[in-house]
Amino acid sequence: MVALSPANIAEAVQLVEPVFRNTPQFHDPVLDQRLGRELVLKVETLNPLGSFKGRGASYFVRGLEAGKEIVCASAGNFGQGIAYAAAARGIPVTVFTAENANAGKIARMRSFGANVRQAGADFDVAKDAAREYAEGEGRLFVEDGEAPAIAEGAGTIGVELAPLDLDTLLVPVGNGALIGGIGCYLKAHAPRTRIVGVCAAGAPAMLYSWRDRTPVATESARTMADGIAVRVPVPAAVEWTVEYVDDMLAVEEATIEHAMRLLRETTGQLVEPSAVAGIAALLQHDIPGERVGTIITGRNYLAETS
Repeated sequence: MVALSPANIAEAVQLVEPVFRNTPQFHDPVLDQRLGRELVLKVETLNPLGSFKGRGASYFVRGLEAGKEIVCASAGNFGQGIAYAAAARGIPVTVFTAENANAGKIARMRSFGANVRQAGADFDVAKDAAREYAEGEGRLFVEDGEAPAIAEGAGTIGVELAPLDLDTLLVPVGNGALIGGIGCYLKAHAPRTRIVGVCAAGAPAMLYSWRDRTPVATESARTMADGIAVRVPVPAAVEWTVEYVDDMLAVEEATIEHAMRLLRETTGQLVEPSAVAGIAALLQHDIPGERVGTIITGRNYLAETS
């Protein structure tokens, strides 16, 4: 495993494109009342990508030498982030997605200049296709959850949350880059805060991997929360979660839907299912702490036909 660095995360604060930094963080009194505690929302939706992915992509692409085509796999948000960051440097990007990937997210990736190829029944099959394509000369395969700079860029969220001295931070877990980066920084600078990851019950691979301390793949990843629908964990990301995460939970589909409605009714935010995993965890599990936080990771809840 290539270790993550709190110092690199601190450096990333200066290098990540400003449009992705210093995002709103607040609590809503009506939502607090419904949940029975103060919940700080870290809102990562108010940027050109509509998600937190620009942080890691921005920091990662800054460290690349021009001249190679970037190849990656994505459910949509990561591909948008890489395409957006690479376009600023004139670097071509090819993104592989599953055949059933959200059509709206595909359109967004293409709008940022990505060449999008659909392959396979799910994200992990698409990732295999991306790896094979990247074997061609002049191509660089980038895996979200394996490249330390991507996790460290995402970890800048932890820099912004650290002064709040939260009891518990609930983080949606897909491939693990987000919680790895945030956990790395908070364990160094706000060690009192418990870091709790939240997976979809229909995509529990990262939960199983954290419990077993080794990558555990599942046969399927069936959840409306496509942003956290991981079937085959990335070994490096599993090691990061083992090192930095205090607990891992799973939430049911009905609870995710409930959390989406609750956030919309109380704050007016319409977000994608994976973004409310932390709220769903508060609805479904007994989580300690009077002052809790979560990251609203993305707003890209777009109709398949859009």
